Amino acid sequence: MVIKFVENDFIKYWIEDDILYSEFKKPTIGTKENLKALIDLRHQISAGEKQYWCYDFAGIQSYDKDARDYADQYGQEYLHACAVILNSHITKFILNTFMKLKSASVPLKGFTKKSEAVKWLNELKEKNNQ
Repeated sequence: MVIKFVENDFIKYWIEDDILYSEFKKPTIGTKENLKALIDLRHQISAGEKQYWCYDFAGIQSYDKDARDYADQYGQEYLHACAVILNSHITKFILNTFMKLKSASVPLKGFTKKSEAVKWLNELKEKNNQ
């Protein structure tokens, strides 16, 4: 059941079964301006509460350095964890290796299947609720 739904011209978010989902509506270049809009919209739907986010990366064409720096600074607010759905096993491997080397404040893991991403988020939710 969808509880909440918000969107702008390039991304939509919805909360379903206590998981935040997002999907790009069209191919998008990850500029700082676009990333700021993406994060602001995610904060809007989160309404000050931490979320488990299933982030579908299909549709993002690239992220420039300013956008990556902005995401590092502001992208983890209101998150318990983030499962990123990627369309490449190589990209998934690179992301997961990078995240092992980086000290992120929020667990982040790459997946190639949405079902596996949601399963991981639900496992984290169960663990955190014990």
